[in-house]
Amino acid sequence: QVQLVESGGGLVQAGGSLRLACVTSGLTFSSSAMGWFRQSPGMEREFVAVMTWSGGRFAYVDSVKGRFTISRTNAKNTVYLQMSSLRPEDTAVYYCAGRRDWPARLASPDEYPYWGQGTQVTVSS
Repeated sequence: QVQLVESGGGLVQAGGSLRLACVTSGLTFSSSAMGWFRQSPGMEREFVAVMTWSGGRFAYVDSVKGRFTISRTNAKNTVYLQMSSLRPEDTAVYYCAGRRDWPARLASPDEYPYWGQGTQVTVSS
């Protein structure tokens, strides 16, 4: 059974940093893809970043390149999203997502069958 549990959200001032964590079970195969999405009120769920569990492939949405980093720790079965230089427009509920292989359409939420419950990130100006 696959489970994803996020933590690490909170309130931060613009320019600050936060690290989100997603503890996974059932998806720690080298080919598994673990991603982060975000959703603001009234908006569609937006792709943020994705990586393979092996660490061989990465992708980011342009708006977070150079500011966010996705990584994982095998020993803790945990995927992280390190967020720096945060902006008010980064405010959203952030979701961890997963699938058993690299998605054909990596930015489409429909490609990911497994989801966490979400964690709120609020960036104040």
